[in-house]
Amino acid sequence: KTCWMRLPAFRVIGDNMKDRFDGASRVMVSNAGSQRGGNNAHSHHGNSASTNSIGNSIHSNHANTERGQGRKKKHKYGFQLKPFNPEHKPPGSKDLVYLEPSPQFCEKNPKLGIEGTHGRYCNDTSIGVDGCDLMCCGRGYLTKEI
Repeated sequence: KTCWMRLPAFRVIGDNMKDRFDGASRVMVSNAGSQRGGNNAHSHHGNSASTNSIGNSIHSNHANTERGQGRKKKHKYGFQLKPFNPEHKPPGSKDLVYLEPSPQFCEKNPKLGIEGTHGRYCNDTSIGVDGCDLMCCGRGYLTKEI
């Protein structure tokens, strides 16, 4: 027998990506380099190999960092992503994140080439993007039967 690696069905991948997109969180970039000379209260002497491991290394000890022992990982690129809202947990390696919110498409913005949604026809029975709830952006709408 031969085992072949294959991708899941396209629908499964799309659904998974949509779930991640819907759960994306806003982040800020924090310069990890500024933390090197910081507080060493949580450092553990004699065990520097696990505190200096890079998060995506196959040899890193993930159990130590997942137990919440307060260790700070060195980041490969010299920065780390912190949640924009300090009450949210930091993003994981598979989470989708964004730095700036999307522009508001409800109101006209010629500078960005956004026409807005005023005066457009909508489908009051649809829950999709053509539905009145989304397209009218909470402003309300009038229905007429022809």
